[in-house]
Formats: sequence, C-alpha cells, structure tokens
Amino acid sequence: MSPVIDLGAFLRTRRARLRPEDVALPDLGGRRRVAGLRREEIAQLAGVSVDYYIRIEQGRAANPSPDVLNALARALRLDEDETRHLRRLAQPRAVTRPAPRARPGQQQPRPMLLRLLEELRDVPAVVMGRRMDVLAWNAAASALLGDYASLEPSERNIPRITFLDPASRQLFTDWRACARENVAYLRWEAGRYPDDPQLASLIGELSARSEDFRRWWAEHPVQDKTSGTKRFHHPVVGDLALTYDTLRAADDPDQALITYAAAPGTPSHDALKMLLAWAAPTATTTPHPARPH
Repeated sequence: MSPVIDLGAFLRTRRARLRPEDVALPDLGGRRRVAGLRREEIAQLAGVSVDYYIRIEQGRAANPSPDVLNALARALRLDEDETRHLRRLAQPRAVTRPAPRARPGQQQPRPMLLRLLEELRDVPAVVMGRRMDVLAWNAAASALLGDYASLEPSERNIPRITFLDPASRQLFTDWRACARENVAYLRWEAGRYPDDPQLASLIGELSARSEDFRRWWAEHPVQDKTSGTKRFHHPVVGDLALTYDTLRAADDPDQALITYAAAPGTPSHDALKMLLAWAAPTATTTPHPARPH
C-alpha cells in the first residue's frame, strides 16, 4: 500500500469517472484510449501544466502545494473525504497522523465506551477499533448482528465478516451497499495508516478470498464512517430499517461507538423491541470486551 502507488491509482480512477460534459469541457470527438478525462484535460481544469500533473500522478512531484491539491480536488469533483484522502497520499510527510495508542493487535476498548455500552441496554451498539475490528459489544448487538463471542478475536472484524461469512449476505438487505461502504472505510484507514502491517494483511486476505472485495478495492472508494441507514432482514423478526451513528472521542479517533436505532412508532421499532425481548432470556446486559490477541 505504498502512498506513491495509491496516489496514481486514486487519481486515475477519479479521472475515469468523469466525462467532458460533467466539467463543461467541449467533447472534441475521436476515440478515447482511456475511460473518462485525459490527463491534459485535468491539467487544464486545475490550472497546472500537463507535465506537472503527470509527475503528480506518477508520484514524482515532491510535496504538491495545498493550492495545487485543492485545484485538483475541484477539477476531479472530489468530495470532502476524497479531498482529505488525496492530501494524505500526496503529502504523506506533511500530514500529521494520529499515533496509535497501542501496538497493532493490542487495542483495548476504552473504559468510557464500555460504560456507555452497559447503559445502552435497548440499543444495539459495538465499539469499533482500528481496521474495523470489533473490540466490544452489548447483548442487543449480538441479537441483531450475530454472536461475536462465538468468534475468535482475530475473526471479530466487520469487513472479514461481511465478505467471508455467507450469513451477512442474508442479514443485510442491501449487502452490496454495506460491503462497498466497508471497502471505502478501509481505504480511509489505509490513508491514515499506510504502514500498518495488519491492515495490509487484512486487505491481502480479503482480496485473495473475495472477488467482490478485490473488484471494489481496485475502484479506490474512500469514505469515513459517520451515520446513515441500514436495512436488515433478520431471521427472527424480519425486516428492519435502522439508523446508525458513529461517535468518536475527540482524543482517540481510533475507537468509535456505533449505535443502531429505530424511529419510535415505526414497524422497525416494534420489530427491534420484539427481537430484544426474544433474546433477553439468554442475553446479558454486560458489555463484552474482546480478549487481547
């Protein structure tokens, strides 16, 4: 996951998704050898020379200025997450990266997040760490998402479950959208921690074992995990539409509390209450932290 290699691939995928009409450029006709805009067209839109843009795309331009990167982001129609990712790839030494709080593989859930899990008895919630590892969860999350306690600690990883566990394709109504979001967030993580060997190992494993992951990873999607709606088809209570929110501590962006909730008065709210009542006889309200590994 070399930043130089990723930078060129990222820029090429973003060029490929644009057409002249998307950016108010005249289409001069003729056969295009590549999909999307040509390098010279991006250079024109960004106000830089073609040679300089080529050097940026090839990773041969040392530390492009913020003004140049902003111009490229506008030319390529990048969103906020993609723009931040571009800066990380183009200026790996200039971007201040958060220091890991523990060595890879030894991340422990913060006590404050565990206390919140204990309070959220009626709200499915998990603590997500680096590489989308599940560090802790409550009983409601087990009822909704599956029994994390039955998995080895190394297997408690959201992308690994999503792509390698066939049950996930049945649980998520729009599995494709959920899976692509996971790929996009792993790209986001790779931009923050390009030298993380465990992240590289995870990406390599998923690329080798999942054709879907391999294809979507090559498209270079980038997206932070914030909030949205997920639709489930649960084997016990049927269909649910739940909103999820990602809450991060200001001083530790490597851990996040992810909660799932249904709007009151909706069928999904009733179905979630039914699910939690069904799971209650065998569940505990105590949060489950993952064992060190």
